[in-house]
Amino acid sequence: MARLRKKACVALFLFTLFIFGTMMGLRTLKPSDGFSDLAPGLELMPVAGDRADRRSISNEVVASPAQPRAVGNAKTALWHSSPDKGIFYDVHIFYYVWYGNPKVDGKYLHWDHVLVPHWDPKIAASYPKGRHTPPEDIGSSFYPELGPYSSRDPVLLESHMEQLEASGAGVLVLSWYPPGLADDNGEAAEDLVPAIMDAAHRHRIKVAFHLQPYKGRTDRTVHDNIKYIIDKYGNHGAFYRFKTSTGKILPLFYIYDSYLTQPGSWADLLTVSGSHSLRNTPYDGVFIALIVEERHKHDILSSGFDGMYTYFASNGFSFGSSHQNWKAIKTFCDANNLMFIPSVGPGYIDTSIRPWNNHNTRNRVNGKYYETSLQAALMVRPEIVTITSFNEWHEGTQIEKAVPKKTATRMYLDYQPHKPDLYLELTRKWAEQFNREKEQWLM
Repeated sequence: MARLRKKACVALFLFTLFIFGTMMGLRTLKPSDGFSDLAPGLELMPVAGDRADRRSISNEVVASPAQPRAVGNAKTALWHSSPDKGIFYDVHIFYYVWYGNPKVDGKYLHWDHVLVPHWDPKIAASYPKGRHTPPEDIGSSFYPELGPYSSRDPVLLESHMEQLEASGAGVLVLSWYPPGLADDNGEAAEDLVPAIMDAAHRHRIKVAFHLQPYKGRTDRTVHDNIKYIIDKYGNHGAFYRFKTSTGKILPLFYIYDSYLTQPGSWADLLTVSGSHSLRNTPYDGVFIALIVEERHKHDILSSGFDGMYTYFASNGFSFGSSHQNWKAIKTFCDANNLMFIPSVGPGYIDTSIRPWNNHNTRNRVNGKYYETSLQAALMVRPEIVTITSFNEWHEGTQIEKAVPKKTATRMYLDYQPHKPDLYLELTRKWAEQFNREKEQWLM
């Protein structure tokens, strides 16, 4: 009897272990129920205003003014820029320049990220406080092959552009703050933009701008931002422009946390009849808003935006980032002459800086999560796909090369059993697949 009981216990233990493993695997692919606790205050987002004028967009990309702009060259630039390895300008990737180290910047920036406390003091009391201490302890669950680098290092920039070129992603979407401004954990880096654009140009990569929600951002300050960017960078060979279905050749801008500004204020900037409209001026563009909640699609429409993107790499984190909602969002966009630009990522883990946020972790499953996300994006036949991200190390969404590392206090995640360039290779594989499928859609 004792032997039978022992066997039964072993069998029960193995069965329980199997069920636990299966649930953890499914967790990486299945959306969570409801909206997460990651972003408090989203319940205060604005209500939709009046309907705005729309303009339909076609999937063409053209060279910047410093390069030939003939329409006949547009499709060539879109599909392949080289007989060897193509660069695909309908694959955009979010890129961050907030990192620093003592060798280049005199101190660490962002790698020493603070441990963000939970907004509920009772929950916050259960988690560690303080900040990371590079180089052995950094604010990431992965460790970069290039170490805790500086975004100002010219050698680093060249390596990044080589990796981007290898991935096939043709448009670097630069996280941007106006001169003198930065996020809460970094320092102003707008002066670095020329070096980034020069490095990108050497590798056939274009640069678009991802306007961040700096303190005091309004529709009027964004008007000034757009004018500044176009005046300063519009003639650079790497400056990204998009050809609309009406034949206009316009810059494309992503506006992060666009919901923080009321639709009526955006309409003053983005509709033809707006009080300080950019439309039909030298500063007109293709403006893409962030959709988080379902009701944002109506706000985006009334605001005068040209489309919407989803950004977050955690499937199920928000309405917009949930793969199961992309078909409905795309249908809404098609009906209203808007672009839908889904965002995909290789996984998500931000517990190195938000230790209480484990419920939003999405395991990479050796690349399967990334491929599942990419397949979901292609299913809705988008004109552009965005990747979150090239190097947002804090949230574990990077496709940049990472390496195994173990210290006295940390065991970092890595891409093993695959090589450090696994996600660069998967990006190229799916960029090529995306463009093969688009050729069939056009037929």
